[in-house]
Amino acid sequence: MDYSLSGAFLVGLMGGVHCFGMCGGLLGAFSSQIPAPSRHENPLSHRLGFLLAYNGGRIASYTLAGAIAGGATGGLSLLFDAGHLTLSLRFFAGIMMILLGLYVAKLWSGVVYIEQLGKGLWRLIQPLGKRLLPIDTRAKAVLAGSVWGWLPCGLVYSTLTWSVASANPIDGALIMLFFGLGTLPALLSVGVAAKSLMGWLQRRTVRWFSGALLVAFGVQTLYIGVAQLG
Repeated sequence: MDYSLSGAFLVGLMGGVHCFGMCGGLLGAFSSQIPAPSRHENPLSHRLGFLLAYNGGRIASYTLAGAIAGGATGGLSLLFDAGHLTLSLRFFAGIMMILLGLYVAKLWSGVVYIEQLGKGLWRLIQPLGKRLLPIDTRAKAVLAGSVWGWLPCGLVYSTLTWSVASANPIDGALIMLFFGLGTLPALLSVGVAAKSLMGWLQRRTVRWFSGALLVAFGVQTLYIGVAQLG
């Protein structure tokens, strides 16, 4: 479980370039809706409050998805042979860890094609966000963020497989919570801070070290599965 949580956080953090590129425009559109602060409010604190509200709603959606995924497989384990199901899911999670490690290291980008799976669901959910316009309160920002959290994303779906493999709603929720927290630095940074963060995340040594760590997590997960099989 520790490996899954730290690995999920690392995927979120190192996937910041993907998150910034994919969601930066959407976050910019949300940010343009932020009302002017009152005369007694600090402009920076006012803006940060709205950004945290957006991202809080987004991470809440990730956490809910993780709980549903973990709970669903947990329920299936009651109907079928729990040992075989858990073992199969462990192998699946280990393989996805390795693939995400290769993605983070920029050696393979096939993960992004998984985004096609969620486009149908997104077409149903997207109109809900338009009903919240204009986003002039933090409560609306949280709701808009919760809609944003269902935007098709290969990194989200790939990490969600770990929640599936956990076969437990609490563990599944924690995995996606830690993933969401990992994405925060990229999506909260603005201006010069964003450029500095993106530059750091794109360094070859940082990418390769993080990718190798995720691959190691995946290999360790597969090793445990093989040991259980033996």
